[in-house]
Amino acid sequence: MVLNFRFAVVSDLHIALPHTIWDHPSRFHLVEVSIPALDSVIERLTQLDLDFLLLPGDLTQHGEPENHLWLQERLSQLPFPAYVVPGNHDVPVLMANQQSIAIADFPQYYRKCGYKDTDQLYYTQQLLPGVRLIGLNSNFFNQQGQQLGRLDAQQMQWLEEVLAAAVDELVLVMVHHNVVEHLPHQSNHPMASRYMLENAPEVLQLLQRYGVKLVFTGHLHVQDVACTGGVYDITTGSLVSYPHPYRVLEFHRDQQGKEWLQILSHRVESVPDFPNLQHLSRQWMGDRSFPFLVKLLTQSPLNLSLTQAQELAPSLRDFWATIADGDALLDYPQFPQEVRHYIQTYGAIAHSGTPAFIDNNSTLLLENSAKYRTDTANQQTLVRIGNRG
Repeated sequence: MVLNFRFAVVSDLHIALPHTIWDHPSRFHLVEVSIPALDSVIERLTQLDLDFLLLPGDLTQHGEPENHLWLQERLSQLPFPAYVVPGNHDVPVLMANQQSIAIADFPQYYRKCGYKDTDQLYYTQQLLPGVRLIGLNSNFFNQQGQQLGRLDAQQMQWLEEVLAAAVDELVLVMVHHNVVEHLPHQSNHPMASRYMLENAPEVLQLLQRYGVKLVFTGHLHVQDVACTGGVYDITTGSLVSYPHPYRVLEFHRDQQGKEWLQILSHRVESVPDFPNLQHLSRQWMGDRSFPFLVKLLTQSPLNLSLTQAQELAPSLRDFWATIADGDALLDYPQFPQEVRHYIQTYGAIAHSGTPAFIDNNSTLLLENSAKYRTDTANQQTLVRIGNRG
């Protein structure tokens, strides 16, 4: 069946009404721009002929009821349907407190955004004839009340049942935590593992078994496209942190059954009170990067001394902003060889050793386990196998 549709992805909005803004001197993101940035994106998206909008979690600053209510109302005004899933910031507590809603209450706020059944935190929805969305909840609280990224056993069973029933349908999966690694050894990294599903291997195996090719995630606040075993995890950066991105995507299937996905990424360049948002936001992130960088350098696998880390960290002030921007090329020839090589592994380098710029603007040919890409700028075709570090 020939199939063509267009949709958008906007992630990690961290909506914060002005009187709810929680300030912290080390935060990387600018929640001050959450509402005007979203307004700017919506103004652009309403000019396009979109079929739907996906928002993969962290919709609010810290799960405040009034921020959820504000967003619920704003999404209801869109000329196209919007679908959401909860991020860790949306449901930070099991039971409601003075600041945040209870996790079980999340579906009540988003009945028009996928949650027709408000008794569970995950859902499935037919988007178009032959196109199905599965929205998952990756927030799990253990017996100690600690919030983790995980799909529980009940949800895993439900997921398999839905996948088994989705015969001859294109299935899109949306979940907040990453399913495929976007950073080097992300699943085991002391700082990066919390952005992955704890049971990502089991989830990935299930998706592969039923031929799911497209997963849309957030949480990491970076622009990145990664693939393992034919499953593409397309993670979108945060609307409130550099580079303030969003994506517009077009899916096509021709008469021969060949499928491809075109990805175009855009940035919010300015909002009222922040006329040069891109420059300010990159500086903001760099100014707050030193503690993060020292921790990165002193932990596994580098395990540098504190003195060494403090010496190198200033040169890396734009390290995370560059990664967040997507398609990063990173090289610090003045660094010790081991450190230089490690930093390079965060770049957009294919297994062949050549640059592979797929994170922002690309066309993915969806077949087998290989990753094909046609650069929209120069029309050169590249091939990458497996996921990228």
